[in-house]
Amino acid sequence: MSEDITFRPNAELLQDNEIIRLVKIFATLGFYKFRLTGGEPTIRHNVVDIVSRIAQTEGVETVAMTTNGLLLDELARPLAAAGLQRANISIDTIDPDKFKKLTRWGRVEQVWEGIRAAEEAGIEVKLNAVVVRNYNDKQDVVDLARLTLEHGWQVRFIEMMPFGDVADFQQSGTVSQKELMETITADLGSLTAVNDGTLDGEAQLYTLDNAPGTIGFISSVTQPFCASCTRVRLTADGRLRLCLLREKELDLLTPIRNGATDAELTGVITEAIWWKPWGHKLDKDVIPLNRGMSEIGG
Repeated sequence: MSEDITFRPNAELLQDNEIIRLVKIFATLGFYKFRLTGGEPTIRHNVVDIVSRIAQTEGVETVAMTTNGLLLDELARPLAAAGLQRANISIDTIDPDKFKKLTRWGRVEQVWEGIRAAEEAGIEVKLNAVVVRNYNDKQDVVDLARLTLEHGWQVRFIEMMPFGDVADFQQSGTVSQKELMETITADLGSLTAVNDGTLDGEAQLYTLDNAPGTIGFISSVTQPFCASCTRVRLTADGRLRLCLLREKELDLLTPIRNGATDAELTGVITEAIWWKPWGHKLDKDVIPLNRGMSEIGG
């Protein structure tokens, strides 16, 4: 995101009651895991109440959040009490200087405080690192992987994915799972596949010898898992995005505000799910251009 980015007016975004209404509809359709992403979900007004209302919805089994962790020091306990079970915390490096340069102002110590607060509150911790060639693809990867030798966390390395007008840079910056595994094993020893390599959600998991934690690889570009994907994304402006890496979206906000009934919304959503793509087509140079990652969420 640029320094001078202009945000959408709040009135153009889904309001709390609209979010909860859609959660209830999705739950009746068989969706049972809901993740709040961003931008940054912890800055959303009433985020604790939103988590509580989602968690209390019939049919919902898991409520998770992807966050930069900066506000978890104060929010972890209230969120856990509201029903948050898991936090995927973004941290691309543990080097303080490099972290500040990457985030333009952030302090990695704040993220550590958030991680500790989440763990103490009983929230399952996963750490997400997007790896960029010639930036954090060597020592930073090793340092992050080493954390699993001391903590029962899942440290996940995510391939950079191409979006919008920075797609060329993102494609050239992609580091494959094979390269990452070679970097880790060269410093920390062999990696053993968990559950014979069966995907845990979108991540293929491995462990270092005698490690309480696991290392995950999310390789959407070089090893796509599209055939097993059952996810859809609801953007802040009320559009159902059927695949992270495809442009096709369905506008739900307009029918909601035009008075559509729950039955009508259910029918629209059900039909849309049938059109969920079988693959992202990055191998055919089909790049999503209509949104950047910050507009979609993880």
